[in-house]
Amino acid sequence: MDRIKAIGLCLCGMCPSFMDCKEEIAYCLADQGTSGCIKKEQGCLCPGCPVQEEENFQHVYYCIRGSEYGQSRPR
Repeated sequence: MDRIKAIGLCLCGMCPSFMDCKEEIAYCLADQGTSGCIKKEQGCLCPGCPVQEEENFQHVYYCIRGSEYGQSRPR
């Protein structure tokens, strides 16, 4: 998905865990990953997010746990 389109559809800014520290949202995208300022899981809107649904992503809390790609890699 195009990054500009993803940011336009993204729900990150409405999430209970979100902290506005002027960083780019759409944490689920492989090149974004975790937030530099969000440290606590306080609720998650990833399930039901248009970006997650359109891309068929399976994880949650991308802002803290990492991108879809990062969470999908074997550890």
